[in-house]
Amino acid sequence: MCCLNARTGTRTLPPRRRHACARRGTVGLFDDFVAAQRDALRASLATRSTQTNEIGRCAVLWPALCALAQRTGNARIALFDFGSSAGLNLGVDGYRYDYGAFALGAAAADGVPVIDCHWIGAQALPGLVSQALRIVERVGVDPAAIDVHDAAQVRWLRACLWPYDQVRRARLDMAVALAQRRGWGVQRCDDCAAAIEPWLDALPIDVLPVVFNSWVLHYFDRPARQAHVQSMRELVQRRGIAWLSAEGAHIPLAVAPPPSAGDAHVSDEQLANGSLWWLTLRDADPAATRTTLLARSHPHGRWLQWLDAATA
Repeated sequence: MCCLNARTGTRTLPPRRRHACARRGTVGLFDDFVAAQRDALRASLATRSTQTNEIGRCAVLWPALCALAQRTGNARIALFDFGSSAGLNLGVDGYRYDYGAFALGAAAADGVPVIDCHWIGAQALPGLVSQALRIVERVGVDPAAIDVHDAAQVRWLRACLWPYDQVRRARLDMAVALAQRRGWGVQRCDDCAAAIEPWLDALPIDVLPVVFNSWVLHYFDRPARQAHVQSMRELVQRRGIAWLSAEGAHIPLAVAPPPSAGDAHVSDEQLANGSLWWLTLRDADPAATRTTLLARSHPHGRWLQWLDAATA
């Protein structure tokens, strides 16, 4: 059934049928694309998996590193990004972080990514704001490391973003451009854990080694994850490294305190299901380590709740 437009004399489909035809047209275009690109799509499905390098998490990583420097008294840090993808988190000191009441990180300038993050809780952190942190060595390792100088690999990284999120897209492009200019080291390693100690052996003696992972242990099965956690604790105890781990709430590294209340921007449920940022250091007892929950955050760094009493 068609509708007659009295003014123009033309006939059109009713809105409901018109929308149904549009949907069928879209599906048809998709079917044509799949048929034309069948071989390329099969190759991608066989060799690729979803991969993101979310620099929004750096809005939590940067204050966590500042807090670590304040705790240890060593502001010269060597950063090892475990499961680094394209290594964009290695540029954490090159981004600016706007928390509303204050800002941290790099100075505002053209080409500097700005990450907005809602800070829940204490708004004045002089210890973090004034900390003169310096990253003197940095490297990333990943079984499927992305080369920021390879246009096809960067397109895949971009394709893994949600298509409607233009803020993340623009931020990613700026971070990639920064990484291309500065040339941070990213290595492809089948066994990323095995690369840690050779890296430690080559470091200057006056730096604090920090091994960082974010939403990586989530991909381990339970036995592999337990073995990795034990191995990392042994490295902390034996080599004196700092281990900073940001994973989902379902992967606690110690007994997490119950989440406190959120605020008008973040619900209690979001807070309870956010990322947990754990810091593991060598304890005063040389045979032990201690693990502290520094913060809870949105998985992509849109908000954070600072919990570290030593710097709050």
